[in-house]
Amino acid sequence: MFRVMVSHARKHPSLIPLFLIIGSGGVGAALYLMRLAVFNPDVCWDKKNNPEPWNKLSPSDQYKVK
Repeated sequence: MFRVMVSHARKHPSLIPLFLIIGSGGVGAALYLMRLAVFNPDVCWDKKNNPEPWNKLSPSDQYKVK
């Protein structure tokens, strides 16, 4: 697939900005999803040691009620 993209870019140089914009959009979306999965307090990765992390919040903690 990469070889086909390179051959198209060589034949039509006007496609290079399109490939760069689409590629950077995909990388940005992947980084945003990784940021949400790692730093979002709604995500609980360790359910064995901390099955209900919302019970450990103090009244002064910031949280959203959905």
